[in-house]
Amino acid sequence: MRESFTKAACWMSGALLCVAASPAVASAEPVRGPEAHASRLAAADPAYKVLVFSKTAGFRHSSIDGGIAALRGLGSENGFTVGATEDANAFTADNLAKYKAVVFLSTTGDVLGPAQQDAFEKYIRGGGGYVGIHAAADTEYDWPFYGKLVGAWFKSHPHQQKAKVQVEDRAHPATAHLGSTWERFDEWYNYKANPRATTRVLASLDESSYSGGTMGGDHPITWCQSSVEGGAGRSFYTGLGHVDESYADPAFRKQLLGGIRWAAGAAQADCRPENGYTSLFDGSSTTGWKQAGPGSFALSDGTLTSKGGMGLLWNSARELKGDYSVKVDWRAEGDDNSGVFIGFPASDDPNSAVKKGYEIQIDATDSPDRSTGAVYGVKAPDAAARDKALNPPGEWNTYELKVTGERLEVFLNGVKINDFTNTDPARSLRDGHVGLQNHGDGDHVSFRNVRVKSAGARTGEVKGVNGKCMDVAGGNSADETQIQLFGCNGSAAQKWTLSGDGTVRALGKCLDAKGRGTADGTKIQLYQCNGTPAQEWRPQDDGTVRNPLSGRCLDASGSTWGDGTRLHLWTCHGRPNQQWTLPS
Repeated sequence: MRESFTKAACWMSGALLCVAASPAVASAEPVRGPEAHASRLAAADPAYKVLVFSKTAGFRHSSIDGGIAALRGLGSENGFTVGATEDANAFTADNLAKYKAVVFLSTTGDVLGPAQQDAFEKYIRGGGGYVGIHAAADTEYDWPFYGKLVGAWFKSHPHQQKAKVQVEDRAHPATAHLGSTWERFDEWYNYKANPRATTRVLASLDESSYSGGTMGGDHPITWCQSSVEGGAGRSFYTGLGHVDESYADPAFRKQLLGGIRWAAGAAQADCRPENGYTSLFDGSSTTGWKQAGPGSFALSDGTLTSKGGMGLLWNSARELKGDYSVKVDWRAEGDDNSGVFIGFPASDDPNSAVKKGYEIQIDATDSPDRSTGAVYGVKAPDAAARDKALNPPGEWNTYELKVTGERLEVFLNGVKINDFTNTDPARSLRDGHVGLQNHGDGDHVSFRNVRVKSAGARTGEVKGVNGKCMDVAGGNSADETQIQLFGCNGSAAQKWTLSGDGTVRALGKCLDAKGRGTADGTKIQLYQCNGTPAQEWRPQDDGTVRNPLSGRCLDASGSTWGDGTRLHLWTCHGRPNQQWTLPS
């Protein structure tokens, strides 16, 4: 929302009202600071240098030479200089200081000595960037820091074949150009551990689309980290890039470019681990959303883009209560105006969001308390932190809006840029809905992947296949009692609490995979809560509920499902016996 539009764009008689700031927050200062990032629309990245390291002490990939050529081409086209070496002596403090990022291109085996490892670790901790490609995960197994840097070590691979890549993050510059799925031919690595708990997974493999995947259905293949062991460095890894043809593939080259730009600090993204979020808008439909007021949003390629206005597309399906976090990916094309509303009551009148909720602004050139990252008309963002974290128009950004009590923290691409506490007795951040503003003609802002995580508990029935409820057999609270499907009856044995810690509880105990089992068929039981990974459950956007320890899904056994059907772990396939409706 923009104050300068008051006379031209205010709607009367029940439409969206423009709300002027009170004297306490109104600003007579000239516009400053934010206009600088609007001018970056077509600006090139500052020049920088990248070192490509391709030493091998084990298997040597024939694609290395083509990879170096491709990276040099990307550099010449995008303003960075690429140096290439297989000499480990390049890893000194003075030499590494020349480079914004170091690319490990299908390195294998032990390629650095102790002094070189020490220099590289200090480089990363001091803010240097790392990019790992394919066999970079097959490197330095005896160096714990490198294992944390790359995210996961190589374990095995099946034969080369086509597989379907599921793109989980379409805001990161390495994956924003891709659709929700990407089919390609490559050599698909299995890893010794799942990196999801410590990295932001950007893309994963659909193990049902090829043969030889061994990671239990949760198979990350591309990921990033914004901090390694508390240091300032950035790490990006992709398991793609075995075959020679990869480096002539425009989509893969663009992935490498995005990874390098991010690792070098030329582009921004939220690379903190992200777990426990459920989708409000996953790109497939706007079911559960309603348009209030004039204007609309167009849906294409999993993206909502504002049209006309001034109105609000709001999620009517779920009211957020208590503490929560909302994440939204957004992109402005130029000096466009929009915002994300939270904490407003259900209403088809968009004035309700203005008067009773709060808007987190998207606008490059308005006054400080109405610019990107501001709590509109109430509190300006930290402009220096915002401008450093912000991608220019035409590129994607990610907001996290974290509500704790009446405190709202605004994160932009993983960096906190605003911290506001509501003291208005007429409003409460703890209860309300989420909305996306379409501001007016000429303002075109796009949104992807709206998701939410509730830190508070949610209690109610968990419904599965054939509409039956997840049930503690016989209402028995003893350890190891079987969990089953049963007709919904409102009993305490069917009253489940989904807690912010990932547990699912009934009768004072936790949903548990027996013996911390990870195999297909592992019994799902009731057991005393003990904080182990056997009792952690993560709802997925596809309706499944996954146990991260095993990578397997909560499953109703068999092929016909009636009263007494037992629940167990099973490889995720998403069919009806793995679909669950959870308390809101």
